Amino acid sequence: MTTLDPERQKQAKQYARIRRRLWLVDNIFSALYALTWLFFGWAIALRNWFTDNWSLFTNPWLLVPAFVFVFGGIYSIINLPLGYYSGFVLPHRFGQSNQTFKDWVIDQLKGLAIGAPLSLILLELLYLALRVTGDLWWLWAAGGMLIFIVLLSNLAPIFIAPIFNKYVPLGDEHKELAERLLALAKRANTKVRGVFKFDMSKRTKSANAALAGIGNTRRIVLGDTLINEFSADEIETVLAHELGHHVHRDIPLLITFGAISTTLSLYIASLALNWAIGYFGFTSPADVAAFPALSLIFGAYGLVTMPIGNAVSRWREKMADDYALQATGKNEAFASAFTRLANQNLGEIDPEKWVVFMFYSHPPLGERIEKARNWKTYSR
Repeated sequence: MTTLDPERQKQAKQYARIRRRLWLVDNIFSALYALTWLFFGWAIALRNWFTDNWSLFTNPWLLVPAFVFVFGGIYSIINLPLGYYSGFVLPHRFGQSNQTFKDWVIDQLKGLAIGAPLSLILLELLYLALRVTGDLWWLWAAGGMLIFIVLLSNLAPIFIAPIFNKYVPLGDEHKELAERLLALAKRANTKVRGVFKFDMSKRTKSANAALAGIGNTRRIVLGDTLINEFSADEIETVLAHELGHHVHRDIPLLITFGAISTTLSLYIASLALNWAIGYFGFTSPADVAAFPALSLIFGAYGLVTMPIGNAVSRWREKMADDYALQATGKNEAFASAFTRLANQNLGEIDPEKWVVFMFYSHPPLGERIEKARNWKTYSR
């Protein structure tokens, strides 16, 4: 049985505390940045500068990306030191990253190359809805977001994930493990396209596994760090947890929950935007100068509803843990696997209750380990 490393737990607490502080600084800075653009009139001035000096920017299809490029570009440059510290320096300081600086920069550029076009498509569709659908723009935008999320969930394992990592089927060396996991998926009535390994170790020392994709793109993916450091029984319990989400239909449930939350956020944004038009002097809801206000509204909604979303997620994660313990009957291996994850991923096992309430999408590792160890008593 794997045991918790007390020294790693001390580091885990410190690591988690620093990351929360960085999250707070990032959110405060983002809010102040948007407020500055609104109250100093920079947003309207930038919009006027584009439309008054270049006739092509009277076309809203060109004005939207131009405005957001300047607004978002300045923010990214100013925020770059914080992103570098939280994404590169801090993980290296706590021994969680294997990345060189060059590889980290390449990952940032890849993320920008993928994220920028996708974000631009969403922005253009959002402002199209603002221009042509009147007071019901929020409902049209919510429908578009739902379609986008479903398509992205289906296509990401094929077109996006391989850009960052190399995915290969488990070879003969791990044939027995692959067969065991495929049999586990079959018992869960889950069709998968195979078991794949990806080179997680090129970035991190952490370990993970997932059931990626939906429909005909669903597949089992295992980090090489998991395969190299965990026993077959431990890997089976980790994967059984992921299969529990399929058995309990968590993907459609969480997509539905997300769609409802997104619709509500867009409706609230429509009301707040109408107020902002009068207060700041925007010309209409479709005025791109109001983009900083929209950013603030969505950010505030996300902060307020984050504990709710996390509570729903923890509920489904607990159910997936129960399924893994029932389906495998290997509570000792489950406890050992999550103890090993706490040591390897620098996961805090006993965070404060307010931290769990606010930030945790999964039950604390200590709670999950204790449940597994007491499973026979717990399950009666």
